[in-house]
Amino acid sequence: MLTEIRIDGLGVISTATAQFHEGLTVLTGETGAGKTMVVTSLHLLSGARADAGRVRLGAARAVVEGRFTVDDVNAAARADVAQVLEAAAAEQDDDGSIIAIRTVGSDGRSRAHLGGRGVPASVLADFTAPLLTVHGQNDQLRLQRPDQQLSALDQFAADTVGPLLRKYGVQRRSWLDARTELLERTARSRELAQEADRLQHSLSEIDAIAPEPGEDVRIVDEVRRLSDLDSLREAAATAHDALAGPVDSPEEGSGALELLGTARARIDSADDPALTALGPRLGEAIAVVVDLTTELSGYLSDLPSDPGALDSLLTRQAELKSLTRKYAPDIDGVIAWADDARNRLGSLDVSEETLAALAAEVDIAAERVREAARKLSAARKKAAGKLASAVSAELGGLAMGKARLEVEVRPMPAGPQDSAPLNIDGKDVHAGSSGIDEVEFRLSAHSGAQSLPLSKSASGGELSRVMLALEVVLASSDHGATMVFDEVDAGVGGRAAVEIGRRLARLARTHQVIVVTHLPQVAAFADTHLVVDKSDDGKGKVNSGVRALTKDERVIELARMLAGLDDTETGRAHAEELLDTARAEKSGATV
Repeated sequence: MLTEIRIDGLGVISTATAQFHEGLTVLTGETGAGKTMVVTSLHLLSGARADAGRVRLGAARAVVEGRFTVDDVNAAARADVAQVLEAAAAEQDDDGSIIAIRTVGSDGRSRAHLGGRGVPASVLADFTAPLLTVHGQNDQLRLQRPDQQLSALDQFAADTVGPLLRKYGVQRRSWLDARTELLERTARSRELAQEADRLQHSLSEIDAIAPEPGEDVRIVDEVRRLSDLDSLREAAATAHDALAGPVDSPEEGSGALELLGTARARIDSADDPALTALGPRLGEAIAVVVDLTTELSGYLSDLPSDPGALDSLLTRQAELKSLTRKYAPDIDGVIAWADDARNRLGSLDVSEETLAALAAEVDIAAERVREAARKLSAARKKAAGKLASAVSAELGGLAMGKARLEVEVRPMPAGPQDSAPLNIDGKDVHAGSSGIDEVEFRLSAHSGAQSLPLSKSASGGELSRVMLALEVVLASSDHGATMVFDEVDAGVGGRAAVEIGRRLARLARTHQVIVVTHLPQVAAFADTHLVVDKSDDGKGKVNSGVRALTKDERVIELARMLAGLDDTETGRAHAEELLDTARAEKSGATV
């Protein structure tokens, strides 16, 4: 629910604050006072496009701040709001309310804030979507569009149509995926066959060489060793001889191992305890030298003795490099490329058997979509009659007693290059994301009149009343807590205006309703009456503000709206009569 709004520098409004309550709130005021700016501010809070031309002349920017609560909305709406707040890291005030702010600079730049966090304007739209529905004159025009009419029908029958629409969407997605794959394979069979040949040739080349993971790195290390083979053998042999003594030339002297053994024997033969205590340490040194001698012997025996080993490794290295030049920087990358190529090759099967199997899969998926579409259409047609009857009954109470609304549901024909053609009962129809149906609202304005599409049969006033009747009917399924109407009573007068007021009051039993109106008959039904005042500073600059009216002020304002009779006793008496009549009808004293 919208509890408060503050407007700075928007149109003729310099600064204005308005408090909103439950029930029906009306905004009235003289022409040009700025009533529409209140609706414009709500559009801005709903994420609408910012227009620098709306910024007050001489102001650097326009700022709109709205305070919302979620206590009075349904669980689904609260969940949607909570999700938006969490995603934006926005915070609620201590009282649980949420503040949304939209700023529009005179240079056209726009900024948005939600719960103390800067957010894109689209986030404001997501936040207000379950809380606020604004109906302006453009919305009445949108009611003439087939997609809006389909949406209204689906909203009316959400309990039955909703699950069927979701099931249809799942089946349609599977069908389109399979159909797209079949069309692609059929149209690109030659191209795919050529790609398959290239992949097969590359895989044959890789498999013939059969690289192993990390083999290129290991070969580099091995080649480096073999290139230094002579120097490595000489170094290891010299070290071995120094430790164990020269085996081939004993006359050249003893090795370290023999000398350590002599030293150990001399110490062990001594009688001095201090000297013999060094024996174990010499034993440890001898053990270390023995280990080193053994390892050097193993190293020497492992060195390749085949002079052709280096040539074999260089040949293998050249083979591996022929792969890394073509497929990847290293052998591990080549192996990964080969795995991907095998997977791709498996998906490029363009044989007749594969195409036939895929075509059969498409036929099965199409039948599932066909069945889901039939059930969805049947549910819509059943709901269409109920919606038409309900709206027609409401129109009867809006001084259109002989008017009848018809809701026609028919299949949508497939176009010449249709992206989703589906044959149902021998006819090609378009299987769109919302089903195979197109919906048209047709209005018979009076008894005996031919029913025509709304765009051709309804005047501005009639269209306003059709929209209001539809909103009253949809109120039970509408998820928005606040509904705003901008001059929904345009082109209406007399008894029809009284009935519009009555319907708005009825709608306000379950929703917070805010109405901008110029009709006293509508304003009389308000629970809260706000007026937009206009003042001139004497220098040609106009300023407007918003204030709530007391009971006596309401009488004066209604009298003014009655053809400017605010300064006459007759006008005020008529205004009081309007208020008494509205109060009686709201309390159920009259029908």
